[in-house]
Amino acid sequence: MATKKPQSSVSLQGRRRRWPPRWLGLLALVPLALLVWFWTPVNGYAQTGASYGARVACSCRYVAGRSLGDCRKDFEEGMGLVMLSEDAAAKSVTARFPLLASQTATYRDGPGCVLEPWDD
Repeated sequence: MATKKPQSSVSLQGRRRRWPPRWLGLLALVPLALLVWFWTPVNGYAQTGASYGARVACSCRYVAGRSLGDCRKDFEEGMGLVMLSEDAAAKSVTARFPLLASQTATYRDGPGCVLEPWDD
């Protein structure tokens, strides 16, 4: 006669574990949803900041004759991420907001520093 094992009311061996749990998958979607939600305003601020930085730095550099490093003093508070570079031959300054926006302003006799048109 075969002996039977007593059955436990809780058997861990028979249970299949799902990986990852559903809530973990939903939790992973939260950063993506926030990125989509805030993309338009953040991208707009980045484009505006880069455009402002290029225009101000170009005027500072080619109208006032100051160094590009000194032109950062003219930036508004909160523009610390905007990076500047210049093309002395073209008399232009490019401002970049990392990974989001870039804008170039070029000095012209008469109108002064003019931004390149935005791409829509």
